[in-house]
Amino acid sequence: MVIRDPIHGDIELGSLESAVLDLPAVQRLRGIKQLGTAYHVYPGALHTRFDHSLGACAVAHRMVAGLRRSGTPITSEIEELIGVGALLHDVTHVPFGHTLEDERRLFPRHDKGTRLSRLLDGDLGDALKRLGILEPVAGLLGAGPNPLPPWAPAVIASTLDADLLDYLRRDSYFTGLAQDYDDRVFRYFSVADGHLALRMVKHGMDRPDSRSEVIQLLRMRYFLTERVYYHHTKVVAGAMVSKAVEIALDAGALAERELLALNDWTLLDRLEHAAPPTAARLARRLQRRELLKRGYVVSAASVGLEERERLVCRMHESREERAWAEAELAAGLGLAPEDVIVYCPALTVMKEAGAWVETASGLRRLNDPGSAAFAETEALESRYAGLWRFYVFVPADAVHRVTALAEVMFGHRSEHHTVETREMS
Repeated sequence: MVIRDPIHGDIELGSLESAVLDLPAVQRLRGIKQLGTAYHVYPGALHTRFDHSLGACAVAHRMVAGLRRSGTPITSEIEELIGVGALLHDVTHVPFGHTLEDERRLFPRHDKGTRLSRLLDGDLGDALKRLGILEPVAGLLGAGPNPLPPWAPAVIASTLDADLLDYLRRDSYFTGLAQDYDDRVFRYFSVADGHLALRMVKHGMDRPDSRSEVIQLLRMRYFLTERVYYHHTKVVAGAMVSKAVEIALDAGALAERELLALNDWTLLDRLEHAAPPTAARLARRLQRRELLKRGYVVSAASVGLEERERLVCRMHESREERAWAEAELAAGLGLAPEDVIVYCPALTVMKEAGAWVETASGLRRLNDPGSAAFAETEALESRYAGLWRFYVFVPADAVHRVTALAEVMFGHRSEHHTVETREMS
């Protein structure tokens, strides 16, 4: 099978990959947008988890080709299994998954919970068993012992992997942002001490050109995080979805297992027409793009690390404390409970900076203090951590009223208030 893709051109799939691509669990991903609510900011960001999974498969094959060039023996059977693993790496994603899992923490992460085990025990597992690939695929996806070489799962999910190398290009393209990396990066992949690594050495000397290409990947990751993934409009739209889902969950009108049968639009329709009225109102406002506004904002620029950790512990990790804060603010403002959303993400960490690299001084992490790239990665990691933002979202007519209440509750002056004052003066 050959499929034309706007990012990678013609993608050629083997017989096993073609069979897996047609499975209902994979086809469901056509209805789940890769970037969740980012289309409220970037109208072209309508690409899906299905598109991305297909792209990750194409990139995995390019990575395998690079490993072969570097001297790693890989059979065609192992290569196609890796391709199948790439096609399935997002099969447990639910609608608006990152928002629900990472931002409001309603469920375990799609790659950390029990969803994959449930899928593999059901129709998906039966289909993979009929194809004779259930055990190796489960091992590749971390749902069982890995019978393949130890580096194989890292092609699909690690630091600098097929997932990243596809979505950096795909997300840039569909948001209209002019960002890219050089294909030469595929020539740097190697296997060292059983690890998937990037070779940054030649003839015993560190290679500045390979270091630059790897750093460019981190720069792209930072750029997209700053411009797209953490854009405040995307964030508030996602927060409205996740609070509506939380209300429905608490009312017993929705369960996590049901989300695997829904896509973005059917979930929003379910919330709008079958959820409790408070969730339905949020869903209807989102559909009409009547978004809540930023009434209170603090960031890493004004809140030290220790205090950020305290806020994360209270308002991210504890649903109870967050619900209390939202209810208190709503009561103080005379608003309906669903009209106040406290948004507190986890602390931001650039995991890609921990990639394994081969250097003149041996195998080490890219952000190891002994690495030649340490100064550059340290600067990027610091900027990345600085993207953390804590918000209180409210209706437009309550923006100015919530600031003082939130400042007392959370103990920090709102940066948003400071900006508005400066602009008016």
